Amino acid sequence: FRELNIPEPDTNLNCGSGTHAEQTASIMIGFEKYLTTNNAEIIMVVGDVNSTLACSIVAKKMNRQLIHIEGGIRSFDLTMPEEINRLVTDSITDHFFTTSSFANNNLIKSGIEENQIHFVGNTMIDTLFTNQNNLKQPKCFNTLKLQNKKYWSLTLHRPSNVDNEQELEKIITEINNNCGGLPVIFPVHPRTKNKLTKTFTLAHIKFIEPLGYLEFMYLISNSIGVITDSGGIQEETTVLHVPCLTLRENTERPETISIGTNMLIPELSLLENNMKNIISGKWKQGAVPELWDGKTSERILNTLVKLYS
Repeated sequence: FRELNIPEPDTNLNCGSGTHAEQTASIMIGFEKYLTTNNAEIIMVVGDVNSTLACSIVAKKMNRQLIHIEGGIRSFDLTMPEEINRLVTDSITDHFFTTSSFANNNLIKSGIEENQIHFVGNTMIDTLFTNQNNLKQPKCFNTLKLQNKKYWSLTLHRPSNVDNEQELEKIITEINNNCGGLPVIFPVHPRTKNKLTKTFTLAHIKFIEPLGYLEFMYLISNSIGVITDSGGIQEETTVLHVPCLTLRENTERPETISIGTNMLIPELSLLENNMKNIISGKWKQGAVPELWDGKTSERILNTLVKLYS
């Protein structure tokens, strides 16, 4: 909040964490109480987290207009909790603010009317452009003596990659063995840290604490390449023109592959050649998808005025 100059929220439901059911239920109860005393006619939800789902259900059961920012995104993988959240939310949404033509087509195929779909671009890229001149060099640059474009960045947090410690060790070892002798900077997600019960002694993997947005984006933007299983990082690397290898079987952001700098790595055996291609400079240049220009929020506001004024 401080780094990105976001105002403190007017209301915090203080729901905390827990299982998916516990968290979703707690948010639904808290948000319903909020709406009974605050006459909001239009509810806007963002993304695909549990609060997106919980607030959407409450809003529609209380007969409010529902708007979904990042509507229509699909991985078509029902083992992902986020995909469940997307599907349920989009099934009851009144208006969709979308990031790409892929999202638009997903909604049309599901029976949504075109006048409900508003192609506005990507709010995450608004954040990136707004803060691009404020990025901060992390301390690890000095302590590890890093040089621009002479290190890799790594993030891992998805259950399929980190919940089995042996599988996690295989992934990290494969990356270590194919990094071309360059350091691999690994800000360790709390979920991943809980699975690292033994000390890894790999020459090139550099474990560091999680970073704030401004430091992390500095790290990403100056990497030779990024290895990740994140959704958002696929988008940010595309805009930054940084090669990205996504350790997943699918992605809800296909435009980062067809247009951008991202490539799916569904099998560990594919990692070696792709890392070599990045090191040798043989990676695709990539382009920035349409309307990922830092002006998405402005288009959202203008659309809201037209819809509800």
